[in-house]
Amino acid sequence: MFKISETPINVDELHRAVLSAGQGALVDFFGIVRDHARGRKVVALEYHAYKPMAEKKLRQIGGEIAEKWGTDAVAIVHRVGRLRIGDTAVVISVASPHRAEAFAACKYAIDRIKQIVPIWKKETGEDGVEWVEESEVNVEGVV
Repeated sequence: MFKISETPINVDELHRAVLSAGQGALVDFFGIVRDHARGRKVVALEYHAYKPMAEKKLRQIGGEIAEKWGTDAVAIVHRVGRLRIGDTAVVISVASPHRAEAFAACKYAIDRIKQIVPIWKKETGEDGVEWVEESEVNVEGVV
């Protein structure tokens, strides 16, 4: 399961997508909206994505994980829209026979999301609104 969602992420659904009798480990990464960033107070975030390409890139990350760690039991869901402090922005679930692979794959997935997935973040702070450049993806990179 690799998707961009406008609604809260259903973690049970992710777990059902990745768990099987052969899995001995399940690792989840939750990206949570926090109240500060780069030395300034944040009151809300707004995520935007080019959904068809973002979901394609999420699937690509799943394929990379299968190649590197031998598990295709990966699910990634990223929220878009306006999120409040404490909301979950992204969840990555990886199941594998052993914990080391699941932990490594989760870390790899979040790092790759920031590198290649066309998702953009707009922060609303006490002192105004700012688009945040986290991704190495630009408009030319998604066409």
